[in-house]
Amino acid sequence: MAQNHTRRADARSRDNGNGINATGGKRPPGRPRSEESRQSILRSTLKLLKQDGGFPELSIEAIAADANVGKTTVYRWWPTKAALVADAFSASADEELRFPDTGSVQSDMSLQMRRLIRIFRSKRGKVVAALLAGGQSDPELIEAFRDRFLWPRRRQAYQTLQRGIDRGEIPADSDLDLILDSLYGPIYMRFLIRHDKLDESFADEICGLVLNGLKRRSHRQTLSHLPAKAYRSVAKSNRCLIGLA
Repeated sequence: MAQNHTRRADARSRDNGNGINATGGKRPPGRPRSEESRQSILRSTLKLLKQDGGFPELSIEAIAADANVGKTTVYRWWPTKAALVADAFSASADEELRFPDTGSVQSDMSLQMRRLIRIFRSKRGKVVAALLAGGQSDPELIEAFRDRFLWPRRRQAYQTLQRGIDRGEIPADSDLDLILDSLYGPIYMRFLIRHDKLDESFADEICGLVLNGLKRRSHRQTLSHLPAKAYRSVAKSNRCLIGLA
């Protein structure tokens, strides 16, 4: 199941890691990239994006000047401003948003979601808001956000959920995309609509609601396949546990 979802995510990714950039073309030839210059460009992008004006007012010229590099150096790495901005945010959050492997799918998801909320509540939340707001009228920007931030995280999330399936915590026939949308959708809604507070404990509440619901569904499916005698035995044991027998 997770392999199918991973292939779907890979197909949507524009960068295959073999020298093909987000436009589908070969990267321009030239001297080897300077990692120091690249990191400087990414830092300058985040810095300027947090200032008044956001994405619409941001320019490659301003980024290049702040990073003390030439404009052509910026375009050597990123074909568009949207790709640069999405990469800058993604790079800043990459380590923080890696999924742990604690042996419990609920703990793994909750810990990662807590870190996402922490980022949304930090100064970088303004960057995310600018990306999502600008993406509503700029298809290139929202595509860059999906390809360079969302889908890499999504692939990791599929692997985390698959571990839960392998351990019997989640039903094997679960729709992984529906699970992830149910987990992360409420976070994005509170972040953007601001109709209620968004704190880290919200991640625990969502995980409890979604993943515990899946566990109950898995338990019901198991009981439905038991022979009648075995089912009665399990049901009696459950009644004993809550003092009804």
